[in-house]
Amino acid sequence: MNVHHITQILEDFAPLSFQESYDNAGLIIGDKYAEATGILITLDVTEEVLDEAIGLGYNFILAHHPIAMGGVKRFNGNNYNECIIIKAIKNDLAIYAGHTNVDSVMKGVNGKICEKIGLRDCKILEPKKGELFKIVTYVPLAQADEVRTAMFASGAGHIGNYDSCSFNLEGQGTFRGNESTHPFAGKKGQLHYEKEMRIETVVPAHLKSKVISALKQAHPYEEVAYDVYLLDNAYEQVGSGMYGILETEEEELAFLTRIKEIFGAGAVRYTRLLGKPIKKVGVCGGAGSFLLNRAKSMGADIFISGDFKYHQFSDAENEIIIADIGHFESEQFTKEVFYELLTKKIPNFALRLSNVNTNPIKYL
Repeated sequence: MNVHHITQILEDFAPLSFQESYDNAGLIIGDKYAEATGILITLDVTEEVLDEAIGLGYNFILAHHPIAMGGVKRFNGNNYNECIIIKAIKNDLAIYAGHTNVDSVMKGVNGKICEKIGLRDCKILEPKKGELFKIVTYVPLAQADEVRTAMFASGAGHIGNYDSCSFNLEGQGTFRGNESTHPFAGKKGQLHYEKEMRIETVVPAHLKSKVISALKQAHPYEEVAYDVYLLDNAYEQVGSGMYGILETEEEELAFLTRIKEIFGAGAVRYTRLLGKPIKKVGVCGGAGSFLLNRAKSMGADIFISGDFKYHQFSDAENEIIIADIGHFESEQFTKEVFYELLTKKIPNFALRLSNVNTNPIKYL
């Protein structure tokens, strides 16, 4: 098991293309072809975490928060991040971060929060746009099923909880090959008419190249005609935050108390109670104030996140309860997301959750 095998599992689950523009997710330090001796999972990379990995004999650290978010121009140990980078390199440690890309997937950071709270019918709060394409191709009728199946097997045709989604229309195509061609049907130099199936299907951006490659391999023509359209549709399975429904509605203060216990929060900062039961809940791991209006528009009774500033609490406007449980507290279960994924994919590999509490904030 080398480093690349592990990163491939992580990126199949949460493609790097899903990360935000400011982020630095992916393999930050390390040789991707190096043999992996074990994986230590943490929320943050600290010197204590490095020492823990070294003591275990593990050379792969999987973190949620990236080091060097803003870029590093020098490696001379003048700040904490530089010291960590230098020490990691000296000890041949690989450091990988799954950050906003893991925030964005249904079973990632926010999916785990919803699970802990006990929400059902969960959906993405703010789905991403610009992540979907439509691929259209034209195939002889006899080969249509084969091409369609190849495209589906490569990741095309998923809409919500449905797969193998496509639109198909019979028509007639024409073509004429020159003397250099070897046409599948008809004769070179002669105009040919072929009954064809127009196949349309959707594909997420990170799988576009894979689907097109599968399409070309399965298609019988030596020159494959296909069109690719960028869609303005929101990708409902990927985006920021989530919301869901409680099985049984709860009284406001009782719900806040339960949240405090679930997340082990040193404190829960919240806005004015509205005197109505909690039923619909919006969540965002980390700093989620940018999603408050979206939570309102979805009819959430409460929005749970971290890092709200003083004046931002006023934006609740007696329409919703804001519950700030802390940045670390809201993301702490990301370690479980990674652990469950990797134990399923590589069950016999050395894997451990870090024992280091990396939360820099303390409470009295």
